[in-house]
Parts: sequence; C-alpha cells; structure tokens
Amino acid sequence: MRETDFVSGFARGLKVIEAFEETRQRLSIAEAAKLTGLDRATVRRSLLTLAELGYADYDGKFFALTPKILRLGHAYLSATPLPVLIQPHLDQLSEKAGQSASASVLDGTEIVYIARASQRRVMSINLTPGSRLPAFCASMGRVLLAALTETEARSILARTDLKPNTPNTKTDVEELVSEFRRVREQGYAVIDQELEIGLCSIAVPVENDRGQTVAAINIGAPVAHAPAADMPVRYLPLLKETQKALRLVLR
Repeated sequence: MRETDFVSGFARGLKVIEAFEETRQRLSIAEAAKLTGLDRATVRRSLLTLAELGYADYDGKFFALTPKILRLGHAYLSATPLPVLIQPHLDQLSEKAGQSASASVLDGTEIVYIARASQRRVMSINLTPGSRLPAFCASMGRVLLAALTETEARSILARTDLKPNTPNTKTDVEELVSEFRRVREQGYAVIDQELEIGLCSIAVPVENDRGQTVAAINIGAPVAHAPAADMPVRYLPLLKETQKALRLVLR
C-alpha cells in the first residue's frame, strides 16, 4: 500500500476504540492516551468525534462506548456467511455434549468468537460473538495457529504478549511451536486450565470443501465435569461429526 493511501487519523480513531474492553468500559482522555500511546489532543478529538456521532457517551470526564458501536462488528458478521452457517451446528453440538460450544476465527494474535451455544457459564468472563482471547493459550487458537506455516505461527508469537493466565499456561515459544506440530498431526487441541483455572477445552479446525481452515470450533467444560485427559474420548467424536457436516456446506 502506498503511504498516501493510509488515513492516519482514521487509524488513530480505531486505536482509541480498541482501548475499551470488558475491564475498561469507561475511560478518561488521560487513560485512553496512556493505553493507546497517542497524545492527549489526538485522543480527545477522537473521543469527542465518537461522542458526536453517537458511538460514545461523555459525562464530562469519562467516555463509554454506546450500543451503536456494535454496528461496526455487525457489518462483519452480516457480510460473512460463517456465523449463520455454523450456529445451528453449534447448537446441536452443545446439546449433544451438554457443554458450551463455540466457533472463532484468527485475527492477528487473538481469536474472535463468531458464534456460541452456551449451556452454562464456564469462564469468569462472559463470552459472546465478538469476544476476544489470546490465540496462543486457547484451544481454538492453537488449532488455528497450527493451520499456519511454522514461520507464520512464529511471527504471531513474536507479536504476542505471552503472559501466563494461570500456572498451567505454556509461554515458551519453542514449547508452543512443538505443541502446534502435535495439534497439526493429531487434528485437535486440548487446553488444560491454561486460560483459567477450572476450565478445560478441546478444539478442531473447521475446513471448507477445499480443505482450507476457515475457523475453529470447541467444547469447553469445567474440569470437575471433564478433566483434560478425558476430553478426546468424550467430545472428539462429536466435534469431528460437526466438522464433517460443516465441510459439506462451507465453500
């Protein structure tokens, strides 16, 4: 892309939007500037523009995003057939397994949830379409990273903040690359309380009819219900059944 084609003001505005998240729902100009690394004047203009357009509320000190911001994410969900095609299959999978089932795609260093069928809340955070998690320590993330070349996977790891969420979280690059190889060979990934203590999950890739990995699906369960070692026996056949059905409908 030519430098003249890059709209820096637009890019800065998007960076300000991305500063908000579940644990940072209200931000002052100073807080947003610190999080984004942008100067206060730029952040102030971006936030006031968002407020003027109805994408944010402003009480004189703090800014908070409004439901209108969902239109931006809805544009993607409406434009891609994946969520619509996957959702009914996830519903069936969740019903058969008696556990929550999800689907996600890779976006940089993170996975983005595009569909979910929830039996019960299994994490302390509320996961819905649009939710994000670090790819390196999520079962769906491991599956999606394993679908890349080793060079591509290493590049993503180099840009990732490999901080441990629990004592179980794998953070060593070589160990993770070795794990990706194992996932690629066996066709699935199992996470044993690496994202959150008490949570295990198993994921498989979702491929289109040309064999290209376009997403991942998983089943998550409390460790008290399904220890990591038991997950392949209990849930892999159901995941593979769903995987096969999806491959027939994804072009």
